[in-house]
Amino acid sequence: MIQVAILGYGVVGSGVAEVLRLNQGQIVKKIGQGVEVKYVLDLRDFPDDPLESCMIKDFGVIEKDKDVTIVVEAIGGETIAYDFAKRALLSGKSVCTPNKALIARHGAELLAIAKEKGVNLLFEASVGGGIPLIRPFNDALLTDEVETVTGILNGTSNYILTQMSMNGTSYAEALKDAQNLGYAEQDPTADVGSFDACRKLAILLSLATGKQVDYEDIQTEGIEKISTEDFVFAKELGFTLKQVVDGRVCENGVEALAAPFLVPLGHPLSTINDVFNGVWVHGKTTGNVMFYGSGAGKLPTASAVVSNIVDAAYGQHISHVWSADKAKILPAENYIKRKVIRISCENPSAIANVLNVNVLTHDAYPNYAAWLTQPESEAETAIALDRLKSIEGFKAVERVLRVYDSE
Repeated sequence: MIQVAILGYGVVGSGVAEVLRLNQGQIVKKIGQGVEVKYVLDLRDFPDDPLESCMIKDFGVIEKDKDVTIVVEAIGGETIAYDFAKRALLSGKSVCTPNKALIARHGAELLAIAKEKGVNLLFEASVGGGIPLIRPFNDALLTDEVETVTGILNGTSNYILTQMSMNGTSYAEALKDAQNLGYAEQDPTADVGSFDACRKLAILLSLATGKQVDYEDIQTEGIEKISTEDFVFAKELGFTLKQVVDGRVCENGVEALAAPFLVPLGHPLSTINDVFNGVWVHGKTTGNVMFYGSGAGKLPTASAVVSNIVDAAYGQHISHVWSADKAKILPAENYIKRKVIRISCENPSAIANVLNVNVLTHDAYPNYAAWLTQPESEAETAIALDRLKSIEGFKAVERVLRVYDSE
């Protein structure tokens, strides 16, 4: 019997215990023995819970118990989770975690310890929730080079933007709806600010480059300012709006953005709605591969963790490795993207004549004008925007949105 300890008995931790109970028969068929939860570490009490007798408050008990070979870290955050995960690995126990913050910050160090100790650090659920992504992504690197990693990696923001797109809901109304349904926290900053998606992108790029990609170095922009008008003009130009991560491995470094993007209608990413995630990976020889599924939720996420428990139970070392050397993040102002620029003005034709662009107007918004640029750098866009100030009737730049172009 494989004995495991669960650290943190919140949504994911309790979900792992539930999935282990529900799927015990399948696990026995897979590895020839069952998996038993010996300890649950949490500062809270859970009277009448099926695992009440397993509850403890001292991690040292788990650390010293040689019968516990796998630890599930479901506490979250980067402090206590880091301390316990490191101690578990140093004591010769494999660690399975959905904690993207932990892996994005300390992945290189913890993976090195796991390798030294001959155990596993597995984090399938840290990116994409229940989508089988990390393992096939990592396996692809054995025979191919990943050149781009793009997609939708935050279900909360995707739900909000879907409501705005399909129902004409305002951002504030869509966010409130997401909070009422439990998709968004009361403080939704990590999700709507693109920080959650940014950490996930950093993990995938660290795997792709074999070096540490610090998420703080990735330019990150939120969806908080997206408005109904943005969707109206986007649709007229053949796009929809999505919160997208865009990572590209180049010869001299890495391009990386986490921001709202205009996705062409008809592209597979444009059809990913509500709380679903979708990741588009381009390999040098494999070409395009897409991963799609439920990116969050108690049981999908817990199922991914349990799949890692089964992997660890085999006793085979799974090589997820990147070094502590930092990958170079290229300056965002040099990224080449098409953009849609929307301004408020009194004379759209004057804008068209001076900039030599095809200006789009809309009867419902007579004071707005928008146009699609050619591929240009952020610096070139800034120069064009500066020229607008001298045009008669110009009032303000309302929005600049990059276009997602998959090569």
